[in-house]
Amino acid sequence: MITVVLKRRGVLLFAPLLYISGMVLYMGSLNFDVNLKNGGVVVRKRAPPGTVYRSPKVFEKLWPYMEAESNDSYNALMTAWDPKWHQGWKPSGISNNSEAELPESNGFLIIEANGGLNQQRLSICDAVAVAGLLNATLVIPIFHLNSVWRDSSKFGEIFDEDFFIHALKNNVNVVRELPSDILEQFDNNISSIVNLRVKAWSSPTYYLQKVLPKLRQMREEVCWTDDGDYDIDEGEDPSSLNTVWAVRIAPFSNRLAHAVLPNIQGLRCLANFEALRFSEPIRMLAEKMVDQMIKNSSQSGGKYVSVHLRFETDMVAFSCCEYDGGEEEKREMDIARESAWRGKFRRRGRVIKPGANRVDGKCPLTPLEVGMMLRGMGFDNTTSVYVAAGNIYKADKYMAPLKQMFPRLETKDTIATDEELAPFKGHSSRLAALDYTVCLHSEVFVTTQGGNFPHFLMGHRRYLYGGHAKTIKPDKRKLALLFDKPTIRWGVFKRQMQDMLHHSDVKGSELRKPSASLYTFPMPDCMCKPTEATQEVSDS
Repeated sequence: MITVVLKRRGVLLFAPLLYISGMVLYMGSLNFDVNLKNGGVVVRKRAPPGTVYRSPKVFEKLWPYMEAESNDSYNALMTAWDPKWHQGWKPSGISNNSEAELPESNGFLIIEANGGLNQQRLSICDAVAVAGLLNATLVIPIFHLNSVWRDSSKFGEIFDEDFFIHALKNNVNVVRELPSDILEQFDNNISSIVNLRVKAWSSPTYYLQKVLPKLRQMREEVCWTDDGDYDIDEGEDPSSLNTVWAVRIAPFSNRLAHAVLPNIQGLRCLANFEALRFSEPIRMLAEKMVDQMIKNSSQSGGKYVSVHLRFETDMVAFSCCEYDGGEEEKREMDIARESAWRGKFRRRGRVIKPGANRVDGKCPLTPLEVGMMLRGMGFDNTTSVYVAAGNIYKADKYMAPLKQMFPRLETKDTIATDEELAPFKGHSSRLAALDYTVCLHSEVFVTTQGGNFPHFLMGHRRYLYGGHAKTIKPDKRKLALLFDKPTIRWGVFKRQMQDMLHHSDVKGSELRKPSASLYTFPMPDCMCKPTEATQEVSDS
């Protein structure tokens, strides 16, 4: 009898604990935070995932574990990529080495490239393809002074003009400027040349059926004088008249479809991967910066990580995401949005949901989040990291934890002197070209927000590294949920990050799909995979 009573009392004593445990589990499943305080239970409803920037809390929890592994002999930089995914793709020899002269040109094509460095790059390469399609002579593209980039650089100040013309000479005729006698036909004013409005992503058929006939029509119109007679010398056959004409397409960004015939794709490949190289001043400084990064990475065999960090003020403002800056941050972002986009974000009916943006993977990763991701993937504190970026929002505050995790962190401002950078200051495309080159030659490239810069880099790195991008493209939806868990364990976090690294490795060798760009996916349009027989011959 006494034993039974004691058992019942024991159950009664443990009942509150069982109840509290059940409450913790239940409330946790319903987004409630449950805490024990002064012998009681305090329940607070947890904000929906993504609505609160919890990454600093996660870092506070995980930092001791990162520090404990700082002296570990393992560094993912040495084994980041699995050799089995490197399938030996090689450039397919896209240049036409024939010395045969090109057919007589149908006239001059003038295009205006707009946007930043890689938007300009896209326009240039597409223009080469269109010039080849129309058998036209391409005039070195004009760069539009973009209201966002505000860079007045001309083609030759960013790219090597002579090399570009020479590399294309057997495929497309390129000239630096419209000849003076041709320009005189248009009152020495480029703007007087007919501007053909071409729709975005136009097909080659459109150019052949709409643009080319227009050019021929213009040629016929140029042949006639104001009196209605042919402007020809006495005895000259009008049918043999060789009058030159020109057309202009502005703007030209994204004016050619992704899917075109192989010979036109080949011109895109040739232009992007072979003909376009940076001007000599950019190349000289960029090569010096790459050498410095390799020297700084002596503990990792000269290998380093590059990160394209899109945490600039305009990017944070445009994303409509919220971090931990409170009312001051909100005020600054409102000002930035109004300054750059003039009421776009205040239109009637527009609802901004920062939490939904974060969970949907649309928020720029902070330097802190990038650092935690890389440490979780196994990159230790001896890793040299190069950050390619514009002016980071509140850099002193947000860059500090990344430097804490990776003391060997560099930017163009730390590995180049003020005197070396002086000619490039105020020219965003030239500065971007420096970043592009250092990222191109890194062992690992990390993209954090998308855009033309990482897309072109991923493709260029595939082209250079046997068809493999060697690029970490994080799953930002998954990261948003992981960074929302301040109690997450280091072991769980590491497994998730290493799975993400493996996924990037697997996806690194993707082939181009019909709707995708060859500037990001150069296989199989610009590269070929040697057959076993070819491989045996090359090995022997």
